[in-house]
Amino acid sequence: MTNSPETTGPDSSPASTAIEPSADAYERLAEPRSENRLALEAGVWHQISPKYVRVQVISTGSFLLVVVAATLVLALVMNQAWAWIPGGILTVILVWTLAILPRQARSIGYQLRDDDLVFRRGILWQRFVAVPYGRMQLVDITHGPLDRGFGIAQLKFVTAAAATGVVIPGLEQGTAETLRDHLVAVAESRRTGL
Repeated sequence: MTNSPETTGPDSSPASTAIEPSADAYERLAEPRSENRLALEAGVWHQISPKYVRVQVISTGSFLLVVVAATLVLALVMNQAWAWIPGGILTVILVWTLAILPRQARSIGYQLRDDDLVFRRGILWQRFVAVPYGRMQLVDITHGPLDRGFGIAQLKFVTAAAATGVVIPGLEQGTAETLRDHLVAVAESRRTGL
């Protein structure tokens, strides 16, 4: 499992995408333990960078600190006892989010197949989306200030059907650019019938 595909041309076959292991990748995709889970298909699953977890911990942790500070100011300084209820609920939700974040990140992956890209995420609520190369209309890379600081980006595919929009978060910047170029080349060749 790696997160650094290198392409040799617009051919989308898995054999044409050279994969070299990255030291900065998870060992394997995390899967639900239930026998009724959606099973992973055979093939090479690429994963996101562990830096994604750090960015999300900083972001969510900062929001948690703001919630705790606002709750304490309202409840203790301004004598607004009602602030404990929403503050407590938000604090529990944010702490739970931080606790499950590493496992959620390990469940995110994508696979380059002959005719489409398969995206997978989720442990409790699993999502598998296959995006045919010929249906991709836009491949977009975005990254915020924290993402840039850690060298990661997110890749977004847009198709004619809004429900099949896929966002792969936490890709290394170089991986995102290489994957974007590969997908644009393959999508263009599929649309023109080459």
